[in-house]
Amino acid sequence: MLQRKLLIIVAAIAVIAGCTTRKPYKMLEGVAWNTTFHIIYSSSASLDDSIHDIMRQVELSISPYCDSSTISKINRNESMITDSMFRKVFLKSKHINNISQGAFDPTIAPVINLWGFGSGKAAEHTPSQHQIDSALQLMGIDECFLTPSDTIVKKHPGTEFDFSAIAKGYGCDAIAEMMRRNGCLNFMIEVGGEIVVDGNSPRGTDWNVMIDAPLQAHDSILHDGIAVISVTSCAIATSGNYRNFRNVDGAIYGHSISPSTGRPAENSTLSVTVVAPECITADALATACMVMNIDSAINMIERIDNVSALFVTADENGQWQLRTTSRFPKLIH
Repeated sequence: MLQRKLLIIVAAIAVIAGCTTRKPYKMLEGVAWNTTFHIIYSSSASLDDSIHDIMRQVELSISPYCDSSTISKINRNESMITDSMFRKVFLKSKHINNISQGAFDPTIAPVINLWGFGSGKAAEHTPSQHQIDSALQLMGIDECFLTPSDTIVKKHPGTEFDFSAIAKGYGCDAIAEMMRRNGCLNFMIEVGGEIVVDGNSPRGTDWNVMIDAPLQAHDSILHDGIAVISVTSCAIATSGNYRNFRNVDGAIYGHSISPSTGRPAENSTLSVTVVAPECITADALATACMVMNIDSAINMIERIDNVSALFVTADENGQWQLRTTSRFPKLIH
C-alpha cells in the first residue's frame, strides 16, 4: 500500500566509497509494483540487473495488477497452479492470520474492491450492508489450502487474494537474500516504505531511518519525521491510513478494512511501525495492527520473538501519542 513510507537518512546518496570498506556504495531507484523504490548497497559489481529481475519475478507471481501473474490467474479461476513465491506469501499470510485472530486476511480482496481500494475501479458510493455481507462470505484464508501437488484450493470460486499488504515486504526480503548470496553485506532496500537494512550505511554506522508523521494530504505527499531510529540487520514496515484514503459519498474512509466487519476500521491508531527480522513479517503485522484494538495489538507484538512496534494514536483532542512495545529501538527525536 503506497501510503506506507519511511525516509532513509543517509549522509551521501551518490555513488560513494565508504571509508570503512573497499567496496563502493551504489544507488538504484525507480518505480516498481505501482510504487517507488530506493536501494543503496556496497558492492564492487553492479547488482542492478538482478534487482530488476527479482522485481519482475515478484510482479509475475503476486501482483493483482498484472493480468498474467499467478495470483491473477488464480483469482480468475483460470489456473490453480502456484509458484514458489506465491506459496511463501500464502503460508506466511495464513500464519499471521492465525496469530492476529483473523485481523490479517488477504482474501479480503472482494471487500476492499467494494470500497475502491483494490485493483478495480474507485468506489462511487458507500457499499450497502448486503454487498458487504455477500463479499464477506467469500473471505477466509483459513479455509484455503495448498495440495501436495502445489495447487491451491480456495474457499469459494469467488474468493480472491490480494497480497498488497505483504508483497512489498516479501519483495524486499527477496532482494536482500540475493544480495547476501552475492557477498553484499551492507545495504538498504526501500520499496514503497517497506525497508530491509543490513551491515553499515555509507557513513560506516548503523542505518538511520526516519518514521514519517501521519500527516494527511489530499493532493501531495508530506514527509515530516515523528522520530528516527538507528538500526541494522532488520526489516521495518509502516502502515497507516494517512496516504491511502477515499472520499465516498462525502465521507473520508481509510484503506484499513476490518475483516470482521467489512468496513474501515474505527480506532484511534493513525499509524503502526513494526520492526522484525523479515520484512514479510513486519509488513503483514503492521497491517493487522491497524485494524485491531491497540491493547490487543500490543499484546500480540509482545508475544512474538524479535518483533517490536511503535503506535501513533490520537487522543480526544487530536494530539498525537506515541506508544512503543518493550523491544522497540530507542527513538531519536
